[in-house]
Amino acid sequence: MTKRILRRLLQLLGVVLGTAVLNFALLKAMPGDLVDVIASESGSVSAEYVAQLRQMYGLDRHAFDQLLSYLGRIAQGDLGFSLRFGEPVLGLVLHRLGPTLALVGVALMASVIAGVLLGVASARRPHGVTDTVLSALATLGYSAPMFWTALMLIVMFGVHLEWLPIGGLSDVSAGHRGPRLWLDYLHHLVLPALTLSIYYVAVYARLARASMIETLAEDYIRTARAKGAPEGRVIFGHALRNAVVPVLTMLGLQSSALLGGSIVVETVFGWPGLGQLSYEAIKSRDIPVLLAVLLFSGILVVLANLLVDVVQARLDPRVRLHASAGSAA
Repeated sequence: MTKRILRRLLQLLGVVLGTAVLNFALLKAMPGDLVDVIASESGSVSAEYVAQLRQMYGLDRHAFDQLLSYLGRIAQGDLGFSLRFGEPVLGLVLHRLGPTLALVGVALMASVIAGVLLGVASARRPHGVTDTVLSALATLGYSAPMFWTALMLIVMFGVHLEWLPIGGLSDVSAGHRGPRLWLDYLHHLVLPALTLSIYYVAVYARLARASMIETLAEDYIRTARAKGAPEGRVIFGHALRNAVVPVLTMLGLQSSALLGGSIVVETVFGWPGLGQLSYEAIKSRDIPVLLAVLLFSGILVVLANLLVDVVQARLDPRVRLHASAGSAA
């Protein structure tokens, strides 16, 4: 397992390089750049002034030369400077990284735990009343657009009931410090995390249900029941450990979708994370910021998949056997 982790970390370098090159190529193909935004905001400007701006920012060079320069700066830990925000890109992204990790992490844990528990409840009596109701709710959960869910939660819990704040990271005017400040953060986190997790709760519940039904039909489950094992031990001690492996696999595949969904959620709720930062950078064609956000997102996705592989190997010995066989081959 240690060798496998080290091998995956080495692969991370190749993935980061490929991600950086691909992101650069895609953003260069996007129409417009920072100079066009500056020129449009300044009103009527001369072609000479636009040419000077392109030369100042290095946009008059060949795209391949710009790519080599960009990769060289990455190797030195320099992600450039954001003219729109007026600060180095690395510090800007690191400042926004924490809120995004908090949002995605809480939504991820909530969706996996709730989804697996709901899937287990449905699988115990397939096609029964509980299964029918939960299946209907799951269908509603993953068919509703995320922005619509966010708006409905704002209207219900923020406007009518006034239980939860509808935007921002904290209440700046309250002047909270210490534990009160952290409680305020959690208070503001509830609605964004709930919005992001509702869709994935439905997905994991359906997947856990199907996996649990299949696992409960296995011979070792019938043997455990025949020996008189309590039903709770059969479900949570024997079946769930194997049934949760497909859920973890899907979790690794959808880690990028979670980050993508955070763009919508952060924009609706004014959550100051990478999603909102990327939205603002797209509007202003701030390419260095966009490249940095995409690069960090790619790194987070690779690390999330690595963590999923480690957890799977702990839960399922067959994964360790396959990894050992692959190393021996």
